Amino acid sequence: MCKLSEEQVTLYLGKLQQWKYENNSITKKFKHGDFKESIAFINAVADLAEKANHHPDLLIQYDQVTITLSTHDKHGVTGKDFSLAQEIDGVYRSAATGGILSY
Repeated sequence: MCKLSEEQVTLYLGKLQQWKYENNSITKKFKHGDFKESIAFINAVADLAEKANHHPDLLIQYDQVTITLSTHDKHGVTGKDFSLAQEIDGVYRSAATGGILSY
């Protein structure tokens, strides 16, 4: 998979909510009710990452999780990053509506 140009990144970002492009990565902060919910979310993201064989950088700050995606061997953002970002957003939306995460 090829590294995307800044124009391509901007185009794809328009299809996601609240993801930002910075330092050759895309990043987003996810808010949760408490630390336990943050950990449940991280575990769901870990499952997605393992299935995709594409592993994000994760920062947990009590009730907030920051996820940063880039394709390290391409030194930037590729389609793999946007695909995983969409799946992560789906997990977050599902949790917000009483979906797959158990708290």
